[in-house]
Amino acid sequence: MTPGQDADTRQLVGLVDAVRVARPGGRGRPRKRLGHLTGDKAYSSRANRAALRARHIPHTIPERDDQKDNRARRGAGGGRPPAFDRQRYKQRNQVERLMNRRKQFRAVATRFDKLAVRYQATVCVADIFIWLRARPDRPRGDPRNTP
Repeated sequence: MTPGQDADTRQLVGLVDAVRVARPGGRGRPRKRLGHLTGDKAYSSRANRAALRARHIPHTIPERDDQKDNRARRGAGGGRPPAFDRQRYKQRNQVERLMNRRKQFRAVATRFDKLAVRYQATVCVADIFIWLRARPDRPRGDPRNTP
């Protein structure tokens, strides 16, 4: 949780380091390394890419236009463009749709709660309501499947 005026991109390394994925069956230590990270152009800084490479985390982050221009201006010294998987990036919309559903809850969208713990609890309650409203036993294209 950050103040509204802070850039989210500065929190990427701390967020990646805080990841703990339980092993199948719940046995053993949790896995700390992500299988893959997909982000938007805000996370395309050289520092973020270097931090992800140092942690051996594959990532799909599009390059900003100013970064492309700077690399092209430097010519051969600018290096190669970073790898980008368009198909994987298209799947990012699932996360965006979840965030938009969360914002339908007024307390989540406006962040009434001042304490981070209470705001996280509000987001959890909103997620429970979203989960309860979903009807997974209906086909995906069924218009009655959305709240």
